[in-house]
Order: sequence, then structure tokens, then C-alpha cells
Amino acid sequence: MKREEFGFPGGWIRARALRSLAAAGLGLLALAPGAWGRINLVTLPGRDTVQLTIYNSADLTLVKETRTLTFKKGLNRLEFSWANTLIDPTSVEFRALSRADAIEVLDVSFPPRVANTLEWRIQSEAAGEAEVEIRYFTSGIGWAADYVAEGDRSEKTMTLAGQVRVTNNSGEDYENAQMRLVVGVIRLVEEIAQLARQRERLESSQPQGMARRMSGVAQTLSKAKNEPVLLGALFDQADKDAIARPREVIKEEMGEYFLYTVEGRADVPTGWSKRLPSFKAAGTPIASFCKFEKERWGDAVQRYWRFTNSAASGLGKEPLPDGAAMAFRLATDDRLCSFLGRTQAKYIPIGETVDLELGADPELRVKATLLDWEKTDMRFDAHGDVKGWTTRETWQLELQNSRALPALLDARRNFSGDWSLETVAPYEKLDAAKVKFLIPLQPREIKRLAYTLTTRHGLNATR
Repeated sequence: MKREEFGFPGGWIRARALRSLAAAGLGLLALAPGAWGRINLVTLPGRDTVQLTIYNSADLTLVKETRTLTFKKGLNRLEFSWANTLIDPTSVEFRALSRADAIEVLDVSFPPRVANTLEWRIQSEAAGEAEVEIRYFTSGIGWAADYVAEGDRSEKTMTLAGQVRVTNNSGEDYENAQMRLVVGVIRLVEEIAQLARQRERLESSQPQGMARRMSGVAQTLSKAKNEPVLLGALFDQADKDAIARPREVIKEEMGEYFLYTVEGRADVPTGWSKRLPSFKAAGTPIASFCKFEKERWGDAVQRYWRFTNSAASGLGKEPLPDGAAMAFRLATDDRLCSFLGRTQAKYIPIGETVDLELGADPELRVKATLLDWEKTDMRFDAHGDVKGWTTRETWQLELQNSRALPALLDARRNFSGDWSLETVAPYEKLDAAKVKFLIPLQPREIKRLAYTLTTRHGLNATR
């Protein structure tokens, strides 16, 4: 007898039926009692719909698909395989959407000597068609955010454009799929990819054990300086893409999560990747400043843009998920830009202020020079050994701004022990070991500041 197979998520779903039943138009999913041989497989209809709900905080996607199946009255057997995919078999669920009161899943079993396969026994009170849903988790499908920040010539405001990038490396093709992207942190007891590969454990499981684990996964849910670039082309291309492919990313709050729904449907074959525009906000206020801390970055001065994800900034409609960010600054009126840096932006909730790190800025320099050092206040014990002393160090910081724009420099110094500081320059004590000098620099300006550090050692220490 001829054997036919049908492409289904994770492999195939098969129905066993006697040819006589098929010819009679009855029970395409039926198998006569006792006819357990894996033959006479009947082709089933394709998916009616498929929906992918993709998380970005974990390698996790919820797949929900519907099919219209024909049942015979009585016992029906339905088979599901996840071979060569990253589907989590412990999460696979079946339910009837229509005629739900007449269709019941009796149990789930694993055919002997058949890998990566499970089989439902389904009781139907009457023959006929029914719409069913098959739902499961898979890994290998993910999405990420990409950002392009364009600062104006004065670095007072920026235009921020966001895109979402979806990839499928799950081993399974999903045709005509609706995509929903979830922003928010979830916690998993086990990784889906690991669960999908635990073949030996599943093959030896009994139906009762499988039933207990069927919804186990669901229960665990509780990043070339100063290169001239025509940046306008980046934004223009995003606009052209949006026109050529009129899809909208619709956002809505969903409890502690935020849901991005990609308008329309798309084929999502394995190995596939696509980028979709998410938002574009102009006129967002930014504060440009730099940081120097030798213990963290050596002699380099790091550059930052600070902005707030708020309505007042032209943002604030949704949290901004983790993603790679590129920053540029307009250099000419015809949109010739300088590339400032690339970084990995962390998750930014609504209302939060964030410092976007742009990397080292070679046009700003800090040089620390020790001008004087002395040891005083020596204290000795009865044997003439030194037990206490005090050191005084006089330092000069030379700060240079070679840019054509003003700069605000946050220079930090770290000290140890029992210390005190003397200087005419204002500073802020951040903690027991660190101070911050906040120094404004005009274009092409060199500024110097001095301080004296007194440190008490041994018996001279007061703390």
C-alpha cells in the first residue's frame, strides 16, 4: 500500500486510516482497532494559520497553529514528530477549537523504536471536520532591536530610529506566519534547546509521565571613528523599505511585558532573517559629556550621550529593548556625518534616563602629573620602627578639548586609605574612595587644575 507523508511543524503529523474508510469519506484520521502497523498514511491538509510569539530575553518562541482535520466517530490516532528541529517535546499540546465538547484527547504515547515522535489517542463523538490547535515551544527563533542615533551639529538633539530584526534557525519552516515580539524578562528552569534534545528520556517515558510534563515549560515562565557617512541614506532606505513592504509594528502593554505585533503575515523559513522598521523619533534632547577614569579606561576619555525615554523627549511610548546602537553626528548641511561609535544598548524602561556610551574620544585628553611628594609626621615604636606616617601629594590635571564644540568632562580620581583633599576646584565625593571633578571646556581649550592629596598611614590613620 502507498505511504504518503505531510509536512508539519517539527516534521510531520500523520493519520492512519484504512483505504476503505478514506474512500467512504469517513475518518481520515481513523485506525481500525488492532491495526497498529505504521502503514497507509493519509495526506493531511496544510496549516490554516500559524502564530509565532517570540521572546528576546530568552531563546524561546511559542508556536500556535490551526488546522482543519477530519475525524471519524470513535477512536482516532494522530502522530507528531519533532526530528531535526529545536521543538520542546514536553510542551506540545493539542486541543479542539470547534466541536470541543465532542473531541477529547485520551492520552499521549511514544511509539516503540520510533525516535522524536509522540502520538495522541483522540476520541470523537461524531464524524466530520473540526478546527484544532497545536501549540508548543521552540528555540532557534529570535529577534533583536537595532538603533541608529543621528545627533545634530551642536549635539543638543538627535533623531533616533529603531528597527527589529527577526531570525529563524529552528530547523522548521513557518509559512504565512503572524509574528508577535515580546519585550520583558522571563525565567526558565531549563533551556528549550536542551529539552528538545533529550531524546532518550522522552523515548523511555510513559504516557502518564508525559502528561505531567506536558505544560512544564509554560509553568516556568513567571553592541572607524570620524569617518564621513551620508547618514541620510540609512534613514531614507528604512523609509523606502516601509513603503515597499507596508508593515507596521504595533505596540501594546501586556502586564509586565510589552508586545510588538508585526502587521500582516510572512513566510518564515529556517535560515531566514528580516528587518522591519519599528519607530523614528526626531528632536530628542541629548546631553553630550565625557568621562575619564584611569582605573577603568587607562588614558582614554569616553564619550556619552544622555537621553530619557519619555514623552517629553519624543519617546516614552514603549520600553526600548536591548539592541545594537550606532551613533552619528551631522557635520554639514547636506547631511554628511561623522561616525561616533557603536555600542550595545541595555533595556530602557519608560521614563528612565540612560547614558549611551560611544567609545573613546581622541579629541579629548586628560594628563595627570605628580608635581610634589613628601612624607611627614613620622611615628616610631619603642624599638625605633616606623609605625605611622603621612604623605602629601600635589597633582595637576591638564584637560584638553580639541573639538570645535564645547565639552563637559567628568574626571574621576580614586584614592585609598585615610585620605583628605585640598583644591580650589569644586568636586563631589562619590564614595569612600572616589571623587568627581565636573569641568566644562570650551572649543580648543586647555584647562589645568591642581589638588593636594593627604593620606595618613599606620598609627596616623584616624579611620
